[in-house]
Amino acid sequence: MKRTLRAAALLATCFLWINPAPAAQVKEIRIADSGGGDWGYPTPYRHYPRGPGYVRMSMVFDSLLWRDGKGLAPALATAWEYKPESASWVFTLREGVQWHDGKPFRPEDVVFTVSYMQKHPYSWIRLDKIESCAVSGPQQVTFKLKEPYAPFLSFMETMPILPEHVWSKVEDPKKYEAADSFTGTGPYKFVNFDKVKGSYLFEAFAEYYQGRPKVDRLIYVRAEDPLFALMTDKADLVGIEPNMAETLRQKGMTIIEDKRGWNKKLMINHRKVPFSSKEFRHALAHAVNRQELIDKGHQGFGTPGSCGLLSPDHEFYNPDTPDYEYSPEKAGQLLGQLGYKKDADGFFSKDGKKLTVSLLNSAMAGPDRDGEIIRQQLEKAGIKVDLQNQEKTTADSRIMNWDFDLAISGHGGLLGDPILLNRLLSDEQSTGSINSARAQVSPELKQLFAAQTTEMDKEKRRQLVWEIQRIAADELPALPLYYPRSMSAYNPAKGVLWQYTPGGVGNGVPTAQNKLFLIR
Repeated sequence: MKRTLRAAALLATCFLWINPAPAAQVKEIRIADSGGGDWGYPTPYRHYPRGPGYVRMSMVFDSLLWRDGKGLAPALATAWEYKPESASWVFTLREGVQWHDGKPFRPEDVVFTVSYMQKHPYSWIRLDKIESCAVSGPQQVTFKLKEPYAPFLSFMETMPILPEHVWSKVEDPKKYEAADSFTGTGPYKFVNFDKVKGSYLFEAFAEYYQGRPKVDRLIYVRAEDPLFALMTDKADLVGIEPNMAETLRQKGMTIIEDKRGWNKKLMINHRKVPFSSKEFRHALAHAVNRQELIDKGHQGFGTPGSCGLLSPDHEFYNPDTPDYEYSPEKAGQLLGQLGYKKDADGFFSKDGKKLTVSLLNSAMAGPDRDGEIIRQQLEKAGIKVDLQNQEKTTADSRIMNWDFDLAISGHGGLLGDPILLNRLLSDEQSTGSINSARAQVSPELKQLFAAQTTEMDKEKRRQLVWEIQRIAADELPALPLYYPRSMSAYNPAKGVLWQYTPGGVGNGVPTAQNKLFLIR
């Protein structure tokens, strides 16, 4: 069936939900960051590969599509149409767009970006299904795909478009540091990143094609205490712990809450014995009390994770996904079947060697007792634990290099296109993601991964994704722990009305920092 998405008629109305009436120009907005402050430089190849790094980059670089409060919305493209007979997507591009250096945006820039990112892969997208990308008319480009590809539009809303006149001379984009590397078409120009202070400064791009942003200066600041930062006017938007909400509401602040698009996860090094055993991973799952993590570590604000990974708020979530009840007894039975026996100290041993595992805890934003609680739970089940708390970048590096046994980490993206299951489970499709379990999955799961990417019928794809979740829960390459309640607070007197974007932005980043809120 021919599918056509015409956006021209929506141009006058698609952003009215953000700010329906003209507002006074806002001099400055400060966004607090309690996660460390250093998210890399805001270019596609130099931002840190987590959501905060992507969001900062997105202020500078626009994509063909973006996401507003209702779904996909026009950005550099004003209309897009799928032609099933040729497995092609045709995009009509916006006229009158300028790069930050004043040069015109052209269809050739889109073609160049695809070619450049195929040669120099950008870790947030996959372009291997594109057979060709070519200018096909005035302000028009056509993507010819090798086969039907269901998640294609999700990559088009994620892919930042590069200026050919800058990047055509760049051989190593990860090392390119010249000032013109920040030349985008986005609503903000990058001005400065202070690594010591962990602060970012952006200034409004007056010639932005959707109108000058209503905020002149956008500043990201490091704030160890977001509540204090908000109440002392040092920040205007902050992420908060849920127990802060009522106090802030009484002080006149606006509280917003996201759906469950972020999770804490127990990464498992399934490349080494004994973690390579599925039965051993099942024993670990029975030994971890996920509700206790929520109750003791987060005052009950959260939901136990689904072992199929997808959030219960995702439209393709399978409510019948298998789960693992908390049961040290079952954990012990499984370990016994694997040849382990309890020694005099109450810990399991095998061949005269005590079962000891290292547990790497990545220090994310906010208070964190998860490592200590899981250590206690595993030792209660008879598994000796060496707990190692390390800051985020060090822990991420160790996870990427398989230098761990178990690791507690976290990530968002769980409300994006279900292609995320392929990326976050499979070694072959991880695109180098820190957050991927990178497992050598079963042939059955591989077949389902391939099938769900080519199935263009939504309901048929849903059934495939349900089966992926069922099998993933059995193979269990990583154990989702919980989805915390994600809340932010902002000062409405500052003139920007923030909200969480349904489905997240750019491959599902769960954030209130959608750049559309900063545009008139």
